[in-house]
Amino acid sequence: MSVPAFDLSAWVAARAPRVDAALDRFLPRATAKPATIHKAMRYSLFAGGKRMRPALVLAAAEACGGTEAAALPHAAAVECIHTYSLIHDDLPGMDNDDLRRGKPTNHKVFGEGMAILAGDGLLTWAFEILAQADDTKRYGTRDYIRELAQASGSLQLIAGQVADLEGEGRDLTVAQLRYIHERKTSALLRCAVRLGGMSANCTPAQLTALSDFGYNVGLAFQVIDDILDVTQSSEQLGKTAGKDERSQKATYPRIVGLKKSQAIAAKLTRQAFAALRPFKGRAGALEDLAQYLLERKN
Repeated sequence: MSVPAFDLSAWVAARAPRVDAALDRFLPRATAKPATIHKAMRYSLFAGGKRMRPALVLAAAEACGGTEAAALPHAAAVECIHTYSLIHDDLPGMDNDDLRRGKPTNHKVFGEGMAILAGDGLLTWAFEILAQADDTKRYGTRDYIRELAQASGSLQLIAGQVADLEGEGRDLTVAQLRYIHERKTSALLRCAVRLGGMSANCTPAQLTALSDFGYNVGLAFQVIDDILDVTQSSEQLGKTAGKDERSQKATYPRIVGLKKSQAIAAKLTRQAFAALRPFKGRAGALEDLAQYLLERKN
């Protein structure tokens, strides 16, 4: 008897509304005083993102035999961190972008000062949400908080942004560019799958496998982002295309060329798949998410 093919679209479509409902439940209402900040936070959080990081949290939990209910606080916290980073990334002092997810960026709608505060608000709410997650036999609140703090702190996510800013207009090596991608993108994707596993009381071996998977998928994701910036239009991407080239930002296509960049992304994705072998076919959602990230067009 043949096993039916895993339907990623249906899997994500079923979970995205539940992630949105959790985010809506965890965050202050848009009318909560001061209303302007909560409207700004919600504007970017509900601006139509793909919810890929929450999906990775839930898929990792599923692979380890956990429940969606236990993983939702972790998923919501990761999405808050991701959205805060996008708001700040788009600011005039950073990438100075006007378009995100096909809509005007937060600072274009609410002003630069309010956008900074909206990002700060989402950053801090992420930890309040995560503190509400249930403990398991192996992991507790202290582990969850440390995991997210390390991934989003000055040695990882912020370090990547610093190196990215300092690298503009400079000729970077592939190693220097990899350092940026490891921290600016891979760290949070790795954190997402690790938190999903933790919510399911995963074994140490499973956590190691998820870490390897998240690291490689995260790097592949950013390489593909670099590729899409030079091959897709702003309409296709939902954000301003060609910004990296105009700001003389180091990217894989700029350093090694488009064809080699595509080969690097494919290799990283194969390594991600290899990391999932210990799950023996129980990580179908994670495998399909990785394939989607490699083949995406926006």
